[in-house]
Amino acid sequence: MTRKKELFKGKKILQHTEHFIVKFNQTDALGIVWHGNYVDFFEDGREAFGRAYGISYKHLQDEGYATPIVKMYCEHKKPLRYADEAYIITTFIDDPAAKMLYHFQIFNAQNELVCTGETTQVFTDLNGNLQLNTPDFFENWKIKMGLK
Repeated sequence: MTRKKELFKGKKILQHTEHFIVKFNQTDALGIVWHGNYVDFFEDGREAFGRAYGISYKHLQDEGYATPIVKMYCEHKKPLRYADEAYIITTFIDDPAAKMLYHFQIFNAQNELVCTGETTQVFTDLNGNLQLNTPDFFENWKIKMGLK
């Protein structure tokens, strides 16, 4: 069973697709996207997902929470180059714990898989104190999205 199938098995998910064009400053001396910029692509995917589903970082802050990343995984398959058109599919994976799990797939314009990744975020208050219980607003959001 593939990592993606294991990750999604028996879980409810939400997905969002965001298109982008590779900028010149995202490439390295070899003319390909520098590997560290994929972290930014993941961030862009999470932000677009949040706007689309009403769970933006601004909303989290307004509720009194931050969601720092505590775990990240990234696997490169093919390079992207300057001016390439691409898209990222961001998948939110429901989990009963007080955390946010995202899976990412980046594809080029030929629909070839370029990169996969995952992030895990936990909840802290705005002073950085870890919250072990899932915040009420997040539980309510999951219900509204049909995840519960």
